[in-house]
Amino acid sequence: MAAKSENPAEWAPATQLIRGGLMRSGFSETAEALYLTQSFVYDSAEEADARFAGTSNGPSFVYSRYANPTVQMFEDRLALLEGAELCRATASGMAAVATALTGLVRAGDHVLSGRALFGSCRWILNNHLPRFGVDTSSVPGPDLDAWRAAVRPNTKVLFIETPANPLLEITDIAEVAKIAREIGAKVVVDNVFATPLYQHPLKLGADVVVYSATKHIDGGGRVLGGAILGKQALLDEAYKDFLRHTGPALSPFNAWTLLKGLETLALRVARQTETAAALADRVAEHPKIKRVFYPHRTDHPQYAVAKKQMSAGSTLLAFDLGSQAAAFNFLNALQIVDISNNLGDAKSMATHPTTTTHRSMTEEERLEVGVTPGCVRLSVGLEALVDLERDIARALDAA
Repeated sequence: MAAKSENPAEWAPATQLIRGGLMRSGFSETAEALYLTQSFVYDSAEEADARFAGTSNGPSFVYSRYANPTVQMFEDRLALLEGAELCRATASGMAAVATALTGLVRAGDHVLSGRALFGSCRWILNNHLPRFGVDTSSVPGPDLDAWRAAVRPNTKVLFIETPANPLLEITDIAEVAKIAREIGAKVVVDNVFATPLYQHPLKLGADVVVYSATKHIDGGGRVLGGAILGKQALLDEAYKDFLRHTGPALSPFNAWTLLKGLETLALRVARQTETAAALADRVAEHPKIKRVFYPHRTDHPQYAVAKKQMSAGSTLLAFDLGSQAAAFNFLNALQIVDISNNLGDAKSMATHPTTTTHRSMTEEERLEVGVTPGCVRLSVGLEALVDLERDIARALDAA
């Protein structure tokens, strides 16, 4: 381990991803220990009393639904990378989103969101929260005047997904945070597409950041996981009791897998981003393409904002082939890229949002955010660029 004088918060991200949060047992293992346990034992009744009271000088763990050593290592490592005071892990990305929103509102409150959202996020806002007396509405994410006009005296949360799923729409986090501060509301940002490497919402004024760790953090299609990050006082107040008593806990095995994923995150995402940027340019040149969406291409509608708040364009692109038939022909002609609704994986994956991730939306709602029947979303993996170029060019010809 590093010398005691070393402050992990001062390490470069690559070092934090390897050594952050490391908590070795008495056996001094190299790899992080996997604590597959439901509960913990105590040396005495007094020790049990102290642990439950939070006054123990020794271990603090009492039940893995509350906290677990392997899960805590994952939380501490991701918090270091994000620059957050605290991280709370959850069983999935949607558990993180649901908890992040629910913990900040009460009956009579209002949540305002960007209009371009993942289908399950829209369901939480449009169907779940209103059941408990929370009003919700949405605006076009890039339109700051629309955000200003839509806030209300009872608005408590502004929720942003940027880049948004599936067409990578960009919302100016810093400007929306200014609007929120004027009314005393909190800003929650789903940062999964940008990854914690390329966009830092907390530094831009956000209060809470959420991730689906299922995506880039795992990076190998193995396990589900989620994370909520922010200041400790806010996370304790808004989420501590909710997480303890409702139980969306991350399993220790999944936490261990995600820890190993974090070790290679920077290497994987850098390679995937380099390939994605090259593919976006190649795809844009094909005559059957109506439009390409990639944050760091100059023809992206919010290119200036993307360059301001994202240090790289990340690993996804989207494009419009004009019709569902053309999109299906493209997908069915792929021989290397998989047809899958997942993203951030080492394997490249393509999906048709209209019939998969955004199927629950009405046609009018999809068109409102630009998701046409010809749209395809591509998550770029770690395969060789030359092979992906050949596979995608062949499929575009078939479209």
